[in-house]
Amino acid sequence: MKHSGWLLFFYSVPSKPVSNRMKVWRRLAKAGAIQFKGAVYILPYSEEHNELFQWLVSEVISMKGDAAFVKVENIETMKNNEIISLFNQQRENDYGSLMKKVEELERKVSSVRKGGGTQNNKKLMDQMARIGKEFEGTRAVDFFSSKAGENLKKNIKALEAGLKGISGTGAKGQKITLAQKRVEDYQGRTWATRKRPFIDRMASAWLIKKFIDSRAVFKFMDEKELAALPKEIATFDVSGGEFTHVADMCTFEVIVKSFGLKDKTLKKIAEIVHELDIKDEKYKNPEALGIEEILTGMRKTSKNDAELLEKGINVFEMLYVSKTQ
Repeated sequence: MKHSGWLLFFYSVPSKPVSNRMKVWRRLAKAGAIQFKGAVYILPYSEEHNELFQWLVSEVISMKGDAAFVKVENIETMKNNEIISLFNQQRENDYGSLMKKVEELERKVSSVRKGGGTQNNKKLMDQMARIGKEFEGTRAVDFFSSKAGENLKKNIKALEAGLKGISGTGAKGQKITLAQKRVEDYQGRTWATRKRPFIDRMASAWLIKKFIDSRAVFKFMDEKELAALPKEIATFDVSGGEFTHVADMCTFEVIVKSFGLKDKTLKKIAEIVHELDIKDEKYKNPEALGIEEILTGMRKTSKNDAELLEKGINVFEMLYVSKTQ
């Protein structure tokens, strides 16, 4: 948006009813206004914003409050680029919340693409439509085209493309038979998976090290490289991998079933991993969200994939110990 000055809005309303104050606040927030100093709100000047503030003044007065607004070219105590930065920071917060929804849907789409999940295409498309609508709403008040908005737009386009490539058939209710594996055949192996490990890959790596192959070595590769690996390298949580999503089971659950692991605590952990990875509400575990937050923090702070995986393995080991009676 080309800079044409600023509009400053001042208002006060009686403390009761509280709903009046919230009504004005919501109207300002929806328009993209940010709280500037105390009870002052600011918007970049435009005819539309000027009309909005005229309407709000009348609205506040009808609530037996008081309101006014002014147009200024500049604010003496701040540079224009500093004010623009305030708007961009607010929009980045909005886009950050939306990005979490995009990442959640990405995991669901990935699950279906890898052959699992009970999601149907219509449900996924409905979620995509809601995300798109929310994004357009935020972009409409992204007056200075923040970088966060451009980055999120790319993510949304990639997600839309991924949705077009999957079928709408679900696997719910199917009886699944998995080829049984022997622990003895998987000793001292290299286990390959995709880069940037997260919930299912972290949990699966812990499972492999603790119950299957204590000498396991983990390798991270691009998905196109994984398809050409020799058979002696076991692949997991990757499309077409030896151990990956099947029907509505995540990779962790597939490994447990494939090796016939009977540990009771694994069932509890499997429900958490399923909830976090597939998010089909099959298991509603209150612990899941807290664990996801911890793993997300590690993903943001780890230097490389090896360090990230090691930290994730430690988290699932502690989770296992805490649940073992």
